[in-house]
Amino acid sequence: MHFVLLRLSIKLLKMKNTALAFGFLAFVLTVSTFAYLIEPETFETWFNSLYFVLTTMSTVGYGDYSPNTFPGKVLTIFIYVFGIGLLSLVIGKIIDAVADFHRRREAGQLKFQGKNHIIVINWSKKAQYAIEEILSTDSNIEVVIIDEINKHPYDKPKVYFISGDPSSLDILEQAEIKNARSAIIFADARIDEPSLVDGKSLLLASTIESLAPNVHTTVEIMMEKHIQNFKHVKVNDFVLSHDAVSRLAVRSALNEGSLDIFTQLLSRQRGADVYQTTLRPEWKTYEDAFLALIKQGATLISNKGDMTINTKLSEPIPTDAKLFVICDDEVSQKINNML
Repeated sequence: MHFVLLRLSIKLLKMKNTALAFGFLAFVLTVSTFAYLIEPETFETWFNSLYFVLTTMSTVGYGDYSPNTFPGKVLTIFIYVFGIGLLSLVIGKIIDAVADFHRRREAGQLKFQGKNHIIVINWSKKAQYAIEEILSTDSNIEVVIIDEINKHPYDKPKVYFISGDPSSLDILEQAEIKNARSAIIFADARIDEPSLVDGKSLLLASTIESLAPNVHTTVEIMMEKHIQNFKHVKVNDFVLSHDAVSRLAVRSALNEGSLDIFTQLLSRQRGADVYQTTLRPEWKTYEDAFLALIKQGATLISNKGDMTINTKLSEPIPTDAKLFVICDDEVSQKINNML
């Protein structure tokens, strides 16, 4: 008997989770039916027999229902011997599945399920700062990190991790690149030669372009002379590594007190920021837009990359204009709600 139970236990342990779940359900329903058929007077309804079986398997045993006949007691012994062990096995499988899910998530082995997310490629301190800035801007945005490391580098809510070569089509598809809102490629700090760093970034950008040409791509470039190479793969924006730091240092040296202004504009965690605003039909010229916005507490500064609109306020606003203003988040939401 012991040998039979041992062999049965081994087979149960080797069963797939789906088969075990169906087996457990079939066992409970079948035994509940037998209990009701053996002693209908005791249980009165089939649901009561189901309740008796479940409380017996879970070792709760309230005693409000108990079999009185010999066949009913034999069935109860059967539930003790097999049911309790089967329930323990099912619970163990559930715990194992949850632990395996967390292990795979931490190891970056799970496919991301979502859309309109931002993909951050190549982990570094700069990537961490970028993610913190994204989450401070909109806490509902989901971020997917892709890197060749084997452990989640920034395990926070809304932040996911895919482990693998970011230039691999399979890895990018695991990160749902086609449904992404944008992708940011940071320079790989593990490579010493700047030309090789930009070469890897160029490969990543071209791979993303081939898979998802509509995804907005921003690339950190080590050497300015390589920008022309990236334009061939239709990268949307470029950030020259260390360029911003150098320029901010010069602004601070030449114009005392100006650094705080740039710092606020670079981060939504402090002060005012740059926001895009929607065109209104009554705005015919830049002056119309400027005066309407200034009354709401926002300053019109540019149309796309053109920051000279204050010199041409009388000119008509193009139909494809993208107007940007400086204000705080509260004012931006108020303006957009009015529009």
